[in-house]
Amino acid sequence: MKDGLYRPNAGIIIFNKEGKLLWCKRKSGDGWQFPQGGIDDGESPEEAILRETYEEVGLRENHIKIIKENDRWIDYDVPKHKIPKYFSLKNRKFRGQTQKWFLAEFIGEDNAINLTLHDQIEFTEWTWSTYWYPIRGGVEFKREAYRKALSDLLPFYIKYKKLNP
Repeated sequence: MKDGLYRPNAGIIIFNKEGKLLWCKRKSGDGWQFPQGGIDDGESPEEAILRETYEEVGLRENHIKIIKENDRWIDYDVPKHKIPKYFSLKNRKFRGQTQKWFLAEFIGEDNAINLTLHDQIEFTEWTWSTYWYPIRGGVEFKREAYRKALSDLLPFYIKYKKLNP
């Protein structure tokens, strides 16, 4: 994990039976992204992503099957003028986030996705996207991190889809 300049974070790429990825529109109107969130003290990246997935899109552990945890941490910088929007006051010391990415199969029905389950709503819309769409359609300063995560996890996605058509 990176030094203290990057906030520890976990992100998840969830695919459905058709191989499409869960893609969500930020409430702030600042673009689309994958579910992701900070890792709390004492929490593992997997515990964090299961909590964040439930908080942000309403999916519990029984709705997803984690296929792979990425081997490396991927970081990105948040543009200085956006830091107040992206980080709470206590986290504004960070210049960006360092992320542990997960690949998961969605094993539920679409109606299980609930963006308004919690008081702190992150997303207003969701859709299923093609695999590579996020590197051109996501939050601009996160695109390179998405490219790295998608590239790292692609062999596991392909292998899983071949074994589980």
